[in-house]
Amino acid sequence: MATTDLAEPVPTEAHLDAEQASTREIDVVARELQVDLTTGLTESEASQRLERFGPNLLREVRAASAWSIFIAQFLTPVVGLLGLAAAVSFSFQEWLEGFAILAVLVISTLLGFVAELKGTRSVEALRKLGTRTTRVRREGTVHEVPAQDLVPGDIVLFEGGDLVAADLRIAKASRLQADESTLTGESLPVDKSPEATKEGTVLAERTGMLFKGTSVTRGSAEAVVVATGQATELGRIAELVDEAEGESTPLEKRLEGLTRKLILLTLIVAAVTTGLGILSGKGWLLMVETGIALAVAAIPEGLPIVATIALARGMWRMARRHALINRLAAVETLGATSVIFTDKTGTLTENRMTVERIVTPDGEWERDRSTESLSPRVREAFELIQLCNNAETDGAGDPLEVALARAAEKVLGRGRAAAESEQPRAREEAFDSVTKMMAVVINSKEGFRYLIKGAPEAVLEACSTEAGAEGVRPWTDERRAHWHARDEQIAAGGGRLLGLAQKTAASAEDAPYENLTWLGLVSLHDPPRKDVPDAIRACQDAGIQVIMVTGDQPGTARSIALAVGLVDDPNARVLGAKDLERLIAEDRDEELRSSSIHARVTPEQKLELVSRFQKSGAVVAMTGDGVNDAPALKKADIGVAMGQRGTQVAREAADMVLTDDAFGSIVAAIRQGRIIFDNIRSFVIYLLACNLSEILLVGTASMLPIPLPITPIQILFLNLVTDVFPALAFAMGEGDPRVMGRPPRDSSEPIIARRHWRRIAFYGAALTVSVLLALILAHSALGRTREQSVTVSFLTLAIGQLFLVLILRDQDASLFRNAITKNAWMGGAIALCLVLLLAAVFVPFLARVLATTPPAPLDWLLILLAAVLPVVIDLVVRAFRKRAKLSLEPGV
Repeated sequence: MATTDLAEPVPTEAHLDAEQASTREIDVVARELQVDLTTGLTESEASQRLERFGPNLLREVRAASAWSIFIAQFLTPVVGLLGLAAAVSFSFQEWLEGFAILAVLVISTLLGFVAELKGTRSVEALRKLGTRTTRVRREGTVHEVPAQDLVPGDIVLFEGGDLVAADLRIAKASRLQADESTLTGESLPVDKSPEATKEGTVLAERTGMLFKGTSVTRGSAEAVVVATGQATELGRIAELVDEAEGESTPLEKRLEGLTRKLILLTLIVAAVTTGLGILSGKGWLLMVETGIALAVAAIPEGLPIVATIALARGMWRMARRHALINRLAAVETLGATSVIFTDKTGTLTENRMTVERIVTPDGEWERDRSTESLSPRVREAFELIQLCNNAETDGAGDPLEVALARAAEKVLGRGRAAAESEQPRAREEAFDSVTKMMAVVINSKEGFRYLIKGAPEAVLEACSTEAGAEGVRPWTDERRAHWHARDEQIAAGGGRLLGLAQKTAASAEDAPYENLTWLGLVSLHDPPRKDVPDAIRACQDAGIQVIMVTGDQPGTARSIALAVGLVDDPNARVLGAKDLERLIAEDRDEELRSSSIHARVTPEQKLELVSRFQKSGAVVAMTGDGVNDAPALKKADIGVAMGQRGTQVAREAADMVLTDDAFGSIVAAIRQGRIIFDNIRSFVIYLLACNLSEILLVGTASMLPIPLPITPIQILFLNLVTDVFPALAFAMGEGDPRVMGRPPRDSSEPIIARRHWRRIAFYGAALTVSVLLALILAHSALGRTREQSVTVSFLTLAIGQLFLVLILRDQDASLFRNAITKNAWMGGAIALCLVLLLAAVFVPFLARVLATTPPAPLDWLLILLAAVLPVVIDLVVRAFRKRAKLSLEPGV
C-alpha cells in the first residue's frame, strides 16, 4: 500500500501569519500581499507565486515503490513454508527437488508481485480522478482552479457548502457561518465577518478568518488567501503526523480473517495427514514434504491480491460510468443496497432548466411569447430575477440561477452587469435553507430596494401587500389563498416554482423578510432524463426500492415521479414535511416505507429517514448536493453526492460522487458492486474447492495401500498454475448480465455462507473420487507403472480443477453460455494453464523435475473422462433439483 509522507515545508516568508492577518484591516492585508481585491492576481503572477511557494498541499502521497511491494512478497507464511520444504530437501541431499521448490518460491513471489503492483497502481490512479476545485477571481474574471494551485493573494469566492482550501482573510461576507470543528473542536457553526479582531485573540475566535480544512455552512463571502499548504494552521498540525497508513476495507478484513482461519486449519490437517502417512508405512521424508506442500497449496495467499484487483477493476468501470468512489468500503456495500433515496432535480431530471412562465397580479408571460407588450409587473419580475442573482449567462453558477439570468437577459435585452451599473448592489442576504429565501438590496432612486426570491410558501408568508395593476394593495386571506392555489396548480404540471417579492426601505440594513410586497410566481421546466425510466425498472427488477426525496413542492414531485415511472397512479400519495413529521413522531415506520414520494423534506427529516430504514434492516443509498445534506450522506450506508451541482462539503461527506448527477449512474454502480462481490466469492469457492480436493486426495491415499496420487512438487506446481491464473481471470470478469435480476444480498451475509461451504465440500469430494478412480484404473486395469499412474492422477486433478470453473456458474445458467464462459480473461487463463500442463509432461526438464511421463492415448481418454466426471455429477444434481422444484409447484 502507498505510504503518506510529509511534503517539504513551503517557505513561509511570503505568507501572512493567521493571527496577524486577523488583526489587520482587509485593505492592509491586500496591500501587503500586493493584490487588488476587485480584480485579483494576474495569471502570470499566480504562476510565479505557485512556482515560488509550491502547491497548496499539506502532504504529498507518494506511491508505494515497486521494491517495497516486492520485498513484502517474502514476508508471508507461504514463503516460510516453502523455505522449510526446500531446507528439508537439501538436508537429505534431494538437490533436484530442493531447487525445484526454490524455483516455485521465486515464481510464486514474482506472480504475487506483478498482481499486487497492478492492483496497487490501479487504486493509486483512482485516487487522482477526483480533483477539488475552488472559485477564484483572477484578472477580473471568476473561474475555477484546482485547490492545490491556490497562492497567497488569490481572491476566493465562497458559498454555503464550499470547503476552505487555504487560510484566508475575509473581505466581504453575507450571513457567513463556518464549521471549524475539524480545527477547533467547536461543534456549532461560527459566525464570520470582515471585521478585524484584537491582538491575542485565540484561534477559535478569529471571526475575520477562514481556515484550511473547515467548511462554509451558510452565506457567501469573498476572501484573500494569506497562507497555503504547510504554512496554514492545519499545516502546522499536520507536521505532527509522520505517516498515514492505508486502511483495509471490510471485505479485505473479512478475507484476511478467513485466510487466518484456513491457515490454522490447514496446518492441523497437514500435520494429521503426515502422521497417518508415516503410520501407514510411507517414507517419513516423503510425508513431511507432502505435508508442507499441502499447507502451501491450501493457504489462500492470493485472496487479498485478487480482492484488490477486483475492487480496482470495478472502480475503473464505475468511473467510466460517471461514478467516482471515495472509499473502497463503498464498493462492497453497493452490491447490498436495497433502498435508494434520490433527489429530483438533476438526478431524475436533466438539470437543464428554462423559464416557462411568469405569473403576476396584472398579467402573465410564457416562453416563446413576444416581449413587446410586457405588463409593468411582469417587467418588474424579470428585473428582479436578473438582479437577485449571482449566476452568469455563460453557465457559471447554479442551473436554476443561470436559467433565470438567461431568460431575463433575453427579455430585457441587457445583461446583469449593465443592470447593476444603473442599480448598484448595496448588500446581499445569501440563500438560507431555513428561511428558503435570498435577498439583494439595490441602491435605487427611490431608496433601498429589497428584491426577494424563494420558495413560494415562504415568500407568501412574508408578504403583507400585493403589487396590482393600479399599484400596491392590501393583502387579504382570499388573495393569499388564491396564490397558494395557483402555486399548486402550476406545480402539478411539473414546474419548479419560485415566489417573487420586493419592498423599498430607507436603510440597507432593514430586516429583509418582513412587510414584503408580493410580485408573483416564476415557473421553470426541467425535463426528466430519458434514461431514468429504464434505470428505475432495473431497480425494481433488482428488488431495490426507489424513493424520491426532494425539497420541491408535492405537485411537482408527483408529476416527475409519474413521468419517470416511479409511480403509475396520478393520485399517488406524496408525504410532505408535515406528514413526515407526524409519522416520525408516531413511529409509523411502515407507512413511511410505503410511500415512494417525499416532498418538502428538511435535512433533519432526511437524516431521520435514513435511520428509520436502516433500523428495518435496509442498506440505504442517499443522494444529496447541499451542505445540509452532509449528515444524511454520512449516515447512509452509501452517500451519493452530485459532482456537477453538489457542494464540496457534500462531496467530501459522500462515499460516491456522480460526475454526471444522473440516477442511472447510481444503478450502474450498484450493478458493479454486485459483480465485484460475486467475482470474489466465485474465486474463493473455486480456490477452496481445489485446495480441499488436494487435501482429501493426499489424506485418503495416506491411509490406503496405494501410492500418493500427487507428489509434493506436483502440488506446488498446481498451486502456481491452476490457482493463480483463473483467480486473476475471476477478478477481471464483467459479471452475469442477469445480476440485477435478483434481490439484494443480506449485508451481514459472509463471503462464504453455509450453502457455499456445502458446494465446496461437494466439489472437493467429487474431484477426489474422480482422481482416485483414475489412479486405481491406470495402475490396476491398464497396468501402468507407479510413475505413469501418478502422472494420470496428476493430470486428472489439474484438468478437473479447471473444469470446476464451469461448475461455478449460477445455478440456473447454461453450462456453455454463462458469465464465466463469456469472460475472455478466463478463456485465456485456462488456455495458458493447459499449455503449462502439457509442458509439464512433454518438456524433458520439467518432466524430470515433476516426475511425469507422457501419457498414452488410452491414458488421455481416462484422464479426460475422470476430469469431466464432477461436471457430469453436477449436471445430474442440478437436473434433479430442478425437477424436484417443478414437482412442488401447483398444477404440476
